[in-house]
Amino acid sequence: MIIVKDIQEYSELRARARAYICYTMSRSIVGSQTLEQVFINLNTLNEAFSTAEAIYALDKNGIQITDNISRYKNKHGTGKGEDRSQRAYFYKTLNEHRCTLTDPYPSLLTNELVVTSSFPLYDDNDELITIICIDISLKNILKIINPSSSYSIFGSTSKIVYTAFSLALFSVALLLFLKGVLSFVNFGLDIKGIDIEEIFKSTILLTLSLAIVDLVKAIFEEEVLKKEKKHNHSEESHETMVRFLGSIIIALSIEALMLVFKFALTSPNKLLYAVYLLFGITSLILGLSVYLRVNQKKD
Repeated sequence: MIIVKDIQEYSELRARARAYICYTMSRSIVGSQTLEQVFINLNTLNEAFSTAEAIYALDKNGIQITDNISRYKNKHGTGKGEDRSQRAYFYKTLNEHRCTLTDPYPSLLTNELVVTSSFPLYDDNDELITIICIDISLKNILKIINPSSSYSIFGSTSKIVYTAFSLALFSVALLLFLKGVLSFVNFGLDIKGIDIEEIFKSTILLTLSLAIVDLVKAIFEEEVLKKEKKHNHSEESHETMVRFLGSIIIALSIEALMLVFKFALTSPNKLLYAVYLLFGITSLILGLSVYLRVNQKKD
């Protein structure tokens, strides 16, 4: 699920990622008119992309003409002579005559998802000198392009914070649930001893517990587990909001009903307070209706 989320995030940021990588590559290698100059500039490129899995060069036939420059010991200094002419990034670069960035694909080295950026170099006669390639893991490219990515420091901290809040809210929901259940248990089997007011209170507690659990579920799936977004993500957010507010409205309606019965029997002069609460509930319902209407038009 996290991998799907990463791919989706990459697809949204791909144009920005390509612009950044290609600009950085052009600053490091443009102006190299010979292969010797290219080989020297590869080390400069390695400094700019210290998290790259591998940096190497291909000739016009797709044959690797340099050893890999890699932070992995078992990959550094290898790869020269390999035929990469069947790779998508090679023929795409030849066809488009510009710097390209691939879709994520499994790395043969780490078995993690990587992307490859390829930059063609031409001489004054528009003859291809070489194609410079950089393999970067999907995690690292997201970390570079998107500061709020789950792999960045901010993203990792956010996951910890949201996890802590989710656990705290779930604990509150659990306490409300236990309190509500215990209220029912205390009634026992004596039907005559049932207190209607206690039943209302238990129902309110259980309803609030359900509302908080729904909220925790939405927060944990979206911010911690990084659940894949639906095609219409706003619809999913609206659904969570409606369920949460709906539970609150139900709980308040039960409370208002309980007050009406209680004041009607014991303090009729206080019925006005129950009416005020009913007006507040009506306002919430109207506000929720307007919210749904506005967002429906926007969608």
